Amino acid sequence: MWNRMHKPSKLFYGAGKWRAIALASVVLITITYVVINREKSNPASGLINPKKASFQSSIQFRPSLELLNGTDVIWQIPNSPKAALFIAHGCGVRAANFWDNYPGCLNCTGLPEERIFVLRALERKFAVLTISSLDRCWSFEETKNVKWIIKWWIVTNELGRLPIVAMGASSGGYFVSALAAEMRFSSITVMIAEGMFQSMGVPKDYPPTLFVHMPKDQFSMKKIQFSMRVLRQNGVPVKEIRCMQFPLYPDLFSDRIPGLNHTVSSKLYDIFSHKRFIDGNGYMKHDGRQTQWKEAVIQRNIIPENYQLLNHIEEELNLAFAYHEMTSFQADEILDWFESHMN
Repeated sequence: MWNRMHKPSKLFYGAGKWRAIALASVVLITITYVVINREKSNPASGLINPKKASFQSSIQFRPSLELLNGTDVIWQIPNSPKAALFIAHGCGVRAANFWDNYPGCLNCTGLPEERIFVLRALERKFAVLTISSLDRCWSFEETKNVKWIIKWWIVTNELGRLPIVAMGASSGGYFVSALAAEMRFSSITVMIAEGMFQSMGVPKDYPPTLFVHMPKDQFSMKKIQFSMRVLRQNGVPVKEIRCMQFPLYPDLFSDRIPGLNHTVSSKLYDIFSHKRFIDGNGYMKHDGRQTQWKEAVIQRNIIPENYQLLNHIEEELNLAFAYHEMTSFQADEILDWFESHMN
């Protein structure tokens, strides 16, 4: 009798089933909400798929050159440009390193990341301006001179109706962050630098700022996080992209560096593996600046001692290690940022 009276009915089973489904639905909705909001608040991961490292472009470099106020000024304007982009280089780099050598630019020697970024910007209809610093690195006393050059370039090329954006890497990142306090940009990108926000006041109309950095450099990352807090406290829209290390593979250098063929690229990879400059998964143990790779490849007669692409190779090694280097892998995300703040 007891079993018969207390045996759950089919109706009870049905109600329990629907309660379970309802509970599962609530849990699923909650998890989805958390994930979506986490993705909105977290920085882009910057993970790189090495299989997509090969870069081809239909754009032809045809830059214009001027010597203005004692410095090199090089630019190219695509048909129907949508914005004007000023790029400030890092220490030891020049304006000429953003452009390939061609009859109109005999001193141009495009470093892989710099040239790819410019090509991608031109593809997306950004007029691109590069200026050399007066010394090896940028000085903040140059802001007046650079402002004059940018304004001259805009007026000369009738670009005044376009939004103006800026990006700087390393020393150039500090410089652009200071320049943006004196010159109106629609938005800026500060790459592998925390900017000057700890020592300068942030104007009310300071432009939206994107930080592109490499978190392996923990010291710099903490400073960048502080700069982001300062900007947010002043009502400035801020975002970050964290760039991660990636493994070398045999065709990396021939994929990224014009003039370096597949055979040389494969031999370089073999040497890095043999000398244990990379681990078993292809990751650099140290960046190119701290690796004795040049001596190894010259000794093996893979490349001559005066090989013109040594700096190009080292840039890719530094980038793969992801500690402190200019990068074009996130070019589309950076250009997306610029486009999202043009109105």
